[in-house]
Amino acid sequence: MAQSLRLELPDATATEAAGARLADAFRATAIAGFKLYLEGDLGAGKTTLVRGFLRRLGHGGRVPSPTYTLVEPYVVAGLPVYHVDLYRIRDPAELDDLGLGDALAGEAVLLVEWPDHGAGRLPGADISVRLAGYEGGRTLICEAHTPDGSAVLDRV
Repeated sequence: MAQSLRLELPDATATEAAGARLADAFRATAIAGFKLYLEGDLGAGKTTLVRGFLRRLGHGGRVPSPTYTLVEPYVVAGLPVYHVDLYRIRDPAELDDLGLGDALAGEAVLLVEWPDHGAGRLPGADISVRLAGYEGGRTLICEAHTPDGSAVLDRV
């Protein structure tokens, strides 16, 4: 059973394709309440990866960074998906004001950037993704933290 995955991504197109691969694997497992947490410096490709994930699930519209809105909700193939960016959150208690109670406790898919800013208020991730830049591209490292997360990584 795969517990981690490492990919070298030469450009944004490859980063978006990696998001699509994760979406395919997620769809194959049909996990309710799936949580994918994304870490990396500003500009590392977190939103690009989410864009690939959402497009593969069937979202045809824009996928903006939620840096200023904090939460971008989607319904894709009847599934609620929340793309959350906690970069501007300074106190995890601020999450209480985002109206994510149902999403955090329910069957929604959570795609959370900067999850460390919500420490203690967010449920544990099924998979954490770390994106790090390198000359000419990025390195993506996925780690499974739950059996559901392992099931997804086994299919990537």
